[in-house]
Amino acid sequence: MDTTMTVRLSKDDKEIIARYAQAIGRSASDIMREAVLDRIEDELDLALYRQAMQEYRENSLSYSLDEALKLLEID
Repeated sequence: MDTTMTVRLSKDDKEIIARYAQAIGRSASDIMREAVLDRIEDELDLALYRQAMQEYRENSLSYSLDEALKLLEID
């Protein structure tokens, strides 16, 4: 079931979003939902990157592609 969330915007921001949505043939709701979810995904990706880099700094063991293929027994 869909639910509603209210967002407060300035008149200018509302107009920009509405005009953009109209120009690309989408609803403002779709545009805003995608923008928020994309932002969350980007932040999660960045957090995972930072975690991976920290783990690499703590243990910098790495393998070349050829070494990884051999270890995984992939020809």
